[in-house]
Amino acid sequence: MTTTEVQQQTRIQIRNLVQAAAQACLDKKGEDTRILELDPIDAGLSDFFLVTSASNDRQAIAISDEIEHRLKKDFGVYPNSVEGRRQGDWILLDYVDFVVHVFRAERRAFYDIERLRKSARPLTPTEFEAELKAELAAKTLAARNKAKTKPAAKSAAESKPKTAVKRVARKAPAKKAAAKKAPRKKPAA
Repeated sequence: MTTTEVQQQTRIQIRNLVQAAAQACLDKKGEDTRILELDPIDAGLSDFFLVTSASNDRQAIAISDEIEHRLKKDFGVYPNSVEGRRQGDWILLDYVDFVVHVFRAERRAFYDIERLRKSARPLTPTEFEAELKAELAAKTLAARNKAKTKPAAKSAAESKPKTAVKRVARKAPAKKAAAKKAPRKKPAA
């Protein structure tokens, strides 16, 4: 595998993780869920921010728990760090390649994290999923085209040496027909 292929595979894996986390947010009734694709120059360590809102502390904790549980169960991935779980106002799950922010609605409006990351490209989970499917389809098509361009394998006839000795086909010995048994007669009573 080339470096580009490895990078593309890693990118797809990260996108799958982000999509699973976004789906967990939606399943737990997270509101206004957005995925921010960060500018590589401006981003630093992370590629994506997943931002969602909850109506109260308990819902925020439930959303973050569901994200953790789903990513652990489906992908075997744990967050690098978790902050704010006790308060529930703003819970941050750091998965290194992406960061999840679960806000209470008032806190989200106050911090306005989307405004702080103006260079980020905001996406809804459905837009993000459509992009992921298109990327996977392009990768599949490229792999199929690559397989078609490989030289065809030599046929079996071409690969045999020309000095091979002809083998005479032998008939398998004929099996003897099983002797038919006469049906048993019932003893007279």
